[in-house]
Amino acid sequence: MTVPVDTDPASLPEPQAEPTPEQASLDRAQVWSRLLLEVAGLPGLPGVYRYFDAKGDVLYVGKARDLKKRVSNYFQKTHGGTRIGQMISRIVRMETTVVRSEAEALLLENNLIKTLNPRFNILFRDDKSYPYLKIASHAFPRLAYYRGAVDRKHRYFGPYPNAWAVKESIQLLQKVFLLRTCEDSFFKHRTRPCLLYQIKRCSGPCVDLISGDDYQRSVLQAEQFLLGEQETVMQSLQAQMMDYAERMEYEHAAEIRNQISALSKVLHQQSVDTAVDKDVDVLAVKVQGGRACVNLAMVRGGRHLGDRAHFPVHVQDHVLAEEEQESTCVDLAQATEVRVLEAFLAQHYLGGVVPSLLVLSHPVDPALIAALSEHCEHKIQTLIQPREDRRAWLDMAITGADLALARLLSEEGSQQARTRALVEALDLALDPGDSSGEGSDPLAKLRIECFDISHTAGEATQASCVVYEQHRMQSSQYRRYNIKDITGGDDYAAMKQVLERRYGSAKPEHIPHVVLIDGGKGQVSIARQVFETLGLDLSIIVGVEKGEGRKVGLEELVFADGRPKLQLAPTSAALMLVAQIRDEAHRFAITGMRAKRASVRTGGSRLEDIPGVGPKRRAKLLQRFGGVRGVGSASMEELATVDGISRELAEEIYRALH
Repeated sequence: MTVPVDTDPASLPEPQAEPTPEQASLDRAQVWSRLLLEVAGLPGLPGVYRYFDAKGDVLYVGKARDLKKRVSNYFQKTHGGTRIGQMISRIVRMETTVVRSEAEALLLENNLIKTLNPRFNILFRDDKSYPYLKIASHAFPRLAYYRGAVDRKHRYFGPYPNAWAVKESIQLLQKVFLLRTCEDSFFKHRTRPCLLYQIKRCSGPCVDLISGDDYQRSVLQAEQFLLGEQETVMQSLQAQMMDYAERMEYEHAAEIRNQISALSKVLHQQSVDTAVDKDVDVLAVKVQGGRACVNLAMVRGGRHLGDRAHFPVHVQDHVLAEEEQESTCVDLAQATEVRVLEAFLAQHYLGGVVPSLLVLSHPVDPALIAALSEHCEHKIQTLIQPREDRRAWLDMAITGADLALARLLSEEGSQQARTRALVEALDLALDPGDSSGEGSDPLAKLRIECFDISHTAGEATQASCVVYEQHRMQSSQYRRYNIKDITGGDDYAAMKQVLERRYGSAKPEHIPHVVLIDGGKGQVSIARQVFETLGLDLSIIVGVEKGEGRKVGLEELVFADGRPKLQLAPTSAALMLVAQIRDEAHRFAITGMRAKRASVRTGGSRLEDIPGVGPKRRAKLLQRFGGVRGVGSASMEELATVDGISRELAEEIYRALH
């Protein structure tokens, strides 16, 4: 249900090109009066509210258990020159949505924040999904690293804070329980055990060196271990060893003894009391210098798996908690930390896995925890003043947050210094106006795009474009361009094509301040020709020419507008930034070129993507032709000779790979 408010931007007075101060004041008074009338008509029900500026951009999204009470609070107080005052002065329109409960309000608020990216909301960028340890469904299940959506077909354990934690756990399980990690296709076609069996990291199920029942027992013990039931696993192994000994199967008993020894060593190395907790998340928040860090440490199955630091944006511009009537924080010095932590809890856990216990560095709104519990359908407890092991976990998380934030501030300070040095070296003029949410720092507006060409002997030519803005590389804006219809190895033609495609129809506001070209006079000359044809400013073209002997630090900057070459000192911060951007462009180009080359050499498609080719037929094709490349080289007649491959399917495979 949506409260009937004025949600149509067309209904607002059209702004004049050059309003006088008197006109602007009158227009603002009219907007303010209309907003106050809308606020007076709001219901006292739970819901979500959204504020918009004159451009239609969302300024802020918030939730409330009482919409009228919460929204009225913004318009009845005098906020002066605070950030909340700056936001309120820009509101020209609002929308509200009534929901049935606070849990629904929390869910809707979270979705809107992620979708709309309001300037005055704390936002945690979506990172890569957390990895899991997967035990695949199979007669002889394999251990696997997994990242993505989970299903009910397999068993998943986690999530883990990083890939290292998963791989370390897999190695541990291999050492103790001797479970396989090989692909099913590899498993099916083994005639003798692999190296992992020789080094006692696998029990050799591929060649029947272990029975199905014994292997399944090992899988069950591994699952119990991951669930934190280490004592149960130890007792099971000891009973198994004694059983073998009583039957005088001393070799098997010795193998189990070795497993017990390995497991005992692992448990001794763990710095946690596994009898207390199994799955716990520990969260610590730190705010300093306009930036914030939430450090999330994970305990799974009683094992501390490490932590991951998260850095939100819009911390400087967020609406301060102490300004809001329903704030749960008494100590104003901790208000921002609480708001950041609450934002993380909502954005991170909604739709994700939530353990039953959260150890927190700051108290949060109980209504938030209640809403999370309702959403995930199990009770969530929070602990603010932990003791013993939990205290140690929280202390480690707090230290991790402090170190991660200090490192971020140091890196950002260094990047800002590099940006400033490059602006001065190139004598760039930046507009000191609004800096797109980055405070009052005009250097944050500097946008650099860098191009690089990559190929191998003329094969799989690709151009890459990377972007530097707001003092950091913007990987979401990177682009690759497949170069077509040129002579293999012609880098000049490739550069001409990518620049024409990139800037041929670009709007003036989308042209960067600097276009870096990884190359010398020749590449810069090509860029100059393209820019002259397109009517673009030649002064923004900067070539990075390798120095004498191609030594790092001796690079020279080449300009397209006739300026003499510029050689920066090897220790120059400006040169460091140029090298950083150029190297990133080269890395991005190389990875794309390798992927394209592999695709070209294997026919541009994986066998699994071809309709009608399932795991069994894929395995037969690989066995018959020795690999994907061999399948791609086979004729239709040769493909049709494989058992299970009809003439029609052979034609389909051939077309897909050529």
